[in-house]
Amino acid sequence: MVFGLLALWSLAAWALHAITAWGVSSAGVLTASGSVVAALGLPDALAPWIPPGLALEFTAMLSAFAPAIEVGLAGAPAMVGGLSVAIWFVWGLGVVLLVGLGFVATGLVALLRRRLPAPANSSGHPTGSS
Repeated sequence: MVFGLLALWSLAAWALHAITAWGVSSAGVLTASGSVVAALGLPDALAPWIPPGLALEFTAMLSAFAPAIEVGLAGAPAMVGGLSVAIWFVWGLGVVLLVGLGFVATGLVALLRRRLPAPANSSGHPTGSS
């Protein structure tokens, strides 16, 4: 069971690393495409559901934060190395925790088996004895 959980944990860490590395490395494309505010604006599908005043406020808020967003997106590709280290560090902590919990669970099962009496068979004698 521990190996199955370890495989799932490794797959999740690998997938998170792949998705974040792809997202962060392609974030620089948004700054090269011109206006970040236009790229991050509200989708047209939401227009009927959002009041026009709220949509204007959201666009005004994005335009106010546009310089900070552009600086963050321009520096995003440089963060891939640190992000990789952080993800795999968390993966390592998870592996240590899973293996440690596996040992603890195995020890508890062994301890409970020693303390509990053996179940009796149909003749009334404990199993394993003649």
